[in-house]
Amino acid sequence: MVLQITHLVKRYGAGQDTVLRDVRLQMAAGETLALEGESGSGKSTLLHLVAGLDRATEGTIEVDGTDITGLSDAALAQIRRTVVGLVFQQFNLIPSLTVEQNIAFQARLAERYDAAWTGHLAQVIGLEAHLQAYPETLSGGQQQRVAIARALAAKPRLLLADEPTGNLDETTADTVLQLMLESAAETGTALLMVTHSPRQASRMQRRLTLTHGVVRPREMSE
Repeated sequence: MVLQITHLVKRYGAGQDTVLRDVRLQMAAGETLALEGESGSGKSTLLHLVAGLDRATEGTIEVDGTDITGLSDAALAQIRRTVVGLVFQQFNLIPSLTVEQNIAFQARLAERYDAAWTGHLAQVIGLEAHLQAYPETLSGGQQQRVAIARALAAKPRLLLADEPTGNLDETTADTVLQLMLESAAETGTALLMVTHSPRQASRMQRRLTLTHGVVRPREMSE
């Protein structure tokens, strides 16, 4: 399993507000999964926990066979460099690097830089003409495409995407999602995507809904 979550609980604040309750989830290599739910249901919290950007209150999260819940910050950073790809709503591009350098950044850190693969990603997301541009000259949608290409360039074992097409027009969103799906199939990357779009979610192999901190199969929530 690329991802295995067992009895995951997350509480916040002095009042111990429970955001996630006994979440259990498994994903195999190459599997694609859409996580749906209302705003504030804990979807982004779950992704942050899996990415090691936040700490679980209870339970375990195994990423590519490693239980990350007890790892140091340095070890978690290493997991993000080499195993997990992130596409969040904040683009987090490096302003001093060109588009081409931003796309290649994580792949170089992971020692998986492949010029042909990087070039292919730039072509598919429609940014070939902007490779020497800097992020500040791009639109929000273009910056999001750079962030997606950067995550895919490193060929991660697990790709976490939080509303990755939310800033894109429908045509570009379809192109980008197709790229992520093809990449998952080609490289064996597991794709966990948070989305509010039933249309986008329907293209994934599985759909789950997060309701009141509990993950349920989509059909059980309807």
